[in-house]
Amino acid sequence: MRRTIVLSGLVFLALGLLLFQAPAARPQTAGTAWSFDATYIEACSCHAFCPCYFNKEAEHPFCEFQMAVRVNDGNLGDVQLKGAKYWLAGDLGEEWGTTGKTPWLVVTWDPGVTQAQRDAIAKILMGKIYPFQWSDVKIDESAISWSIREGVARAKLANANGEMVLERFAGADGGPVVLNNVKYFGADSNRGFVVYKSKVHRWDGFGKKFEYSDRNAFTIRIQSSGTL
Repeated sequence: MRRTIVLSGLVFLALGLLLFQAPAARPQTAGTAWSFDATYIEACSCHAFCPCYFNKEAEHPFCEFQMAVRVNDGNLGDVQLKGAKYWLAGDLGEEWGTTGKTPWLVVTWDPGVTQAQRDAIAKILMGKIYPFQWSDVKIDESAISWSIREGVARAKLANANGEMVLERFAGADGGPVVLNNVKYFGADSNRGFVVYKSKVHRWDGFGKKFEYSDRNAFTIRIQSSGTL
């Protein structure tokens, strides 16, 4: 059993390093139609609102982030993506907006996501949504709990590596504050950044550790489509 687990981990790592490197460095089959509709629970180390969405650099020489994602609908060719969940934790660093280079990324897949879905989502994310060059990529697997209700967004990894608890920022009328007409990295469109602040934004895994509260956070639904 131990050998099976180790070999499986090595396969995931090799696959991750292949899929999450710079887009130009990996061959792709042109002409495969895809679509992607996903809702994000996201937090980072910047104060609200994260300047990465308006500038080519973060508030600090780093932007330590977590993204817990549920795919609402989508496909890559015949591979259906609806219901897939994954978690991204990492650091955008200080050169992402100028050189496209970023320090590290950990991708955690929910066990319910098939290998075909993992491959498809990775191609979409790194080919379209986040076209960065990640210097260090790790792949993991853990059950993901995910919810947005009554002004609180919660996400947690069952392996305890990551956790987010976000409280929605109240506007002048007490309702949500929604930032519209702002681009979310490479996504074609979005339904607006719903502004939150982090109560818990914690990561501890693969030799990387950070913890923040009262910092930038939001939920957002993005849509994209095209061919790969």
